[in-house]
Amino acid sequence: MIELKFLAENKDGRSLNGTFTAVNFREGKKKIYNLAERNNLKIKKIEKKSTYLYKIQKDNDKPIKGDQKAFSKLEVKNALTKLGFKVLSVNKKLFDFSFNPPPSEIVSFVKISAELLEQKLPYSEILTLLMGDMQNKTLRETLKEINNELKRGADSQEAFMKYQSVFGKFTAYMLGLASKSGNMTEIYKATAKFIERQLEFKKSLRSALITPAITMFILFLTVIFYIVYIFPETARLFVKFGIPLPPMTAFTLMISDFLTNNTTLVAALIIIPPIILWRFLKTKKGKFMYDKFILKVPYIGNLIHKTLIEIYSRVFYTLYSGSAESIEPIKIAAEATGNQYFEAQIKKVAIPLMVKKGVGLTEALKASGVFTETALSRFHSGEETGTIKNTSLQLANYYETETVYRLKNLIELIQVFIAMIIMVVMIALTLVSAETATISPSSTTSYNAHSIERTIT
Repeated sequence: MIELKFLAENKDGRSLNGTFTAVNFREGKKKIYNLAERNNLKIKKIEKKSTYLYKIQKDNDKPIKGDQKAFSKLEVKNALTKLGFKVLSVNKKLFDFSFNPPPSEIVSFVKISAELLEQKLPYSEILTLLMGDMQNKTLRETLKEINNELKRGADSQEAFMKYQSVFGKFTAYMLGLASKSGNMTEIYKATAKFIERQLEFKKSLRSALITPAITMFILFLTVIFYIVYIFPETARLFVKFGIPLPPMTAFTLMISDFLTNNTTLVAALIIIPPIILWRFLKTKKGKFMYDKFILKVPYIGNLIHKTLIEIYSRVFYTLYSGSAESIEPIKIAAEATGNQYFEAQIKKVAIPLMVKKGVGLTEALKASGVFTETALSRFHSGEETGTIKNTSLQLANYYETETVYRLKNLIELIQVFIAMIIMVVMIALTLVSAETATISPSSTTSYNAHSIERTIT
């Protein structure tokens, strides 16, 4: 996220200014001009908050170097002068790259915060302590900015949501909400648990899918290299002398010739479709279709589906406080799943039924079509007994245990499957090589070969 400051003038000639946050400069500029158009303003200047490197001195002390984010060089200079420093130099940082903190560092920040909150330490002191310990510069600077804003009396939710690109949308929302909830420690603990589960699931899913995919890709390249480069050198030698080839050798040579003669076409068929698919999945429609399709994939889809229900139930448990305030927790829990299809079914089907027709939670969730019979049964039981909050936590823990166990089984199954494919491919290559090695020229072929040699001599 970046922060932009604009200076504008209304139709009476009066100057106005304000700030905007956006994903990038283009989007921020668009927001500012849309605001200007709606309010008949004339934009005079737009400035982006950047990092400035300064060198200052206090009396005759040793010069101090540092950096500060600001909208202009003059802003930094004036602020340092007011603090009583002699400004030696202020220059804009040429390469102002910032990398988002790894999820593990965000988990560390949230968990340590929860522990310190449990010890009744003031939140401003917690932020001050953790600022110095965070390894990632972006997270360190973000905590510093948030701390400054909170000290100025800014709304905690607005302060955290401003940096959702650093924390993630759901984490930023939960941390911002915690300050206003009256149960800050519990929300921080639940958020840490949520992030940890997401990381654990993604890591396990990578082991189950990405590692085998890379193995298969390398195996594919190895086979192509063998067929296109190594094998033809031997096979074409036999063809040159008119020696008939056995079936497997002849078929492999035919594939080799096709690949060699149609290199551009084959490369296009291998490279272009994945690029088109990747670009499509980046679109809103593509992401929605993918999220819907992935839930229908045998075994893996069921696993992901139950993980989404686990996430939903865990977040719902954290936010739910009573039936009169159930809509907002339902909405936020749906967003936390990260699956657009799951989210859309709850927002467009379940919530309207509850708001417009007054149906119960279980009935509304059933109508959404994204909950299993087990989940619906547990929600129904909790709704009837008035223990829906605790029931949600029980359901989340149940599905966590099941998905962890099934994911381990899936990884083992895929590893066996990959090993079998590698074995089949290696046997096929061995058979082709063995068949080629058994080729022997006939007496006629040998005579013709010797005749050709004598003629050349």
